[in-house]
Amino acid sequence: MTVKTKSGDNGYTAKDIYILEGLEPVRKRPGMYIGSTGAEGLHHLIWEVFDNGRDEAMGGFADEVEVALLPGNRVRVADNGRGIPVEIHKQTKVSALETVMTTLHAGGKFGGESYKIAGGLHGVGVSVVNALSNWLRAEVHRDGGKYMQEYKRGKTVSKVKKVAPSKMYGTVITFEPDPEIFKEIIFDWNKILSHLRQQAYLVKKLKVRVIDAREYGETIDDSKVLFLNDLKLPVNSHTFYFEGGLSSLIKFLNKNEKPVQSKIFYIEKELEDGVTVEVALQYVEDISIKEMSFANNIHTVEGGMHLTGFRTALTRTINDYARKNNLIKDDSFTGDDVREGLTVVVSIKLREAQFEGQTKAKLGNPEARSMVESVFGEAFSGFLEENPNDARAIIGKVALALKARKAARAAKESVLRKGVLEGLTLPGKLADCQSRSAEESELFIVEGDSAGGSSKQGRDRRIQAILPLRGKILNVERTRIDKMLASKEIKALVIALGAAIADEFNIEKLRYHKIIIATDADVDGAHIRTLLLTLFYRYYKPVIESGYLYIALPPLFRIQKGKSVFYAYSENEKDKLVGTGDGYNIQRYKGLGEMNPDQLWETTMDPENRLLKRVEIEDAEEADKIFETLMGKEVEPRRIFIQTHAKTVQNLDV
Repeated sequence: MTVKTKSGDNGYTAKDIYILEGLEPVRKRPGMYIGSTGAEGLHHLIWEVFDNGRDEAMGGFADEVEVALLPGNRVRVADNGRGIPVEIHKQTKVSALETVMTTLHAGGKFGGESYKIAGGLHGVGVSVVNALSNWLRAEVHRDGGKYMQEYKRGKTVSKVKKVAPSKMYGTVITFEPDPEIFKEIIFDWNKILSHLRQQAYLVKKLKVRVIDAREYGETIDDSKVLFLNDLKLPVNSHTFYFEGGLSSLIKFLNKNEKPVQSKIFYIEKELEDGVTVEVALQYVEDISIKEMSFANNIHTVEGGMHLTGFRTALTRTINDYARKNNLIKDDSFTGDDVREGLTVVVSIKLREAQFEGQTKAKLGNPEARSMVESVFGEAFSGFLEENPNDARAIIGKVALALKARKAARAAKESVLRKGVLEGLTLPGKLADCQSRSAEESELFIVEGDSAGGSSKQGRDRRIQAILPLRGKILNVERTRIDKMLASKEIKALVIALGAAIADEFNIEKLRYHKIIIATDADVDGAHIRTLLLTLFYRYYKPVIESGYLYIALPPLFRIQKGKSVFYAYSENEKDKLVGTGDGYNIQRYKGLGEMNPDQLWETTMDPENRLLKRVEIEDAEEADKIFETLMGKEVEPRRIFIQTHAKTVQNLDV
């Protein structure tokens, strides 16, 4: 373990803790501080505490951070940094530790030299976690002692006291989220692993450990250790450590892809005032784009100025190189052309990061744009000159994207123009509804002519439209839009929706605000449903984000005894209804087409009785990976995914 000397603490003392306001607003409006009180907000508590240890590592004062899940919904986060100061704070007249833990906007990152670059705001983050925790304990190792204080819902229940001598340096925060704030407290192990792995890539040579000790019991004694790992517990544990930083992350993201270039591009440059720009990229033989951006190690999922600067420089640099080497003639590559098949990670670290929103989804610093544009543009231009084979491979990939873009534009214009020329003539197979109000109109996408016939007869003609699809639609994953629009089934759906597609999609023109996928309850039906979900995710994402896409849940069984009729939606529900009794007539529905129109209306289409699942995207990045794995061209990742998740599948009908 190699850590910079902490005895001087780089001037990190109580005078470095700045105070702005108290904690009461946090419990009144938690969503303002952590985004939500659902799963995202719950996990945000972990990120806030972890960020403090990670920021110590970014400053060179720590090289290890450990996150452990404990019994009783408790989380323990430890780092071997300098330890939060414990002496009396001049302004508050109490310990600096207590000030940091109980005062919003009190921390070491608002002024002075204790932190040049920081992501989580030390004091903002941990005090918010404290306010939203049923119980929290802070332990600090520094200056020869171990100090401790406990809190309940943001308020102290004991004074800061030295509980033991200690030769270590570091901070341990153990907290239990408040059930009054978080109605469901379930930590997602895979989500935590994914986030902390990502953070380890962003800080070279930082060891990040994740431990799941939830099943170990209440007997863990951590009184003499900084890290639980030192106890050698027989628990699930993962350690992340990467020498290569963002280059290692690019390798991880592209592990199932075929690269276009042999060498990963990488640049890291420190500018004035401690600003650091870091970019890594690689093109692969794919048509999708993977862009990740970070500011002070915070994942800016909505991008921002740093990503804008990168995109501008990428387009300009590739066009300049292609013209200089006579690789293009009259055309110019667009931003979409140069980003097709690109995997890139852009990271910037600056003193005063300005984020849009408390959850920091977008970077707003205007100077970040020019900094990234300048650093990346110069370095990538040099990379292309020094690696002519890779440069030509990249230009070839981009030129293919340009050609495909022209073909796609022609295909889209053909489909949309056809609709206009035919006076917005809708597909012949579509049985449209009478209403012209999108807010009340519903489109049922059903499987096959048989189900189409039943649903057309059983529907409410005023508000319900039916579009039957014949067979399985084209898998649009890895398919260019010109080939996609050559499919009769997809073309019919595009015209029926009436709002164009992809970058020309206009949700204001969408003809239905409930689009319901209704397929059979068998393997083929599940496959068709997945193909349709892929289509909507890739080309109609605003429909999902607006809450307009649904999945119908038709019953599997019709159960009759005498004049009484029941419907069951699973094997378990059927067994509960019939028990071991006699005299039941049980009909198993293999498809919607087997239902009479009145049965279909009663169970699947009647708004008063039907069951619908609304399709939502909780994590766009994870959803992207799953669609890529399940619907992409590579077989091995799909096989591994299916084997891994096979035991969790319910109601499998083979």
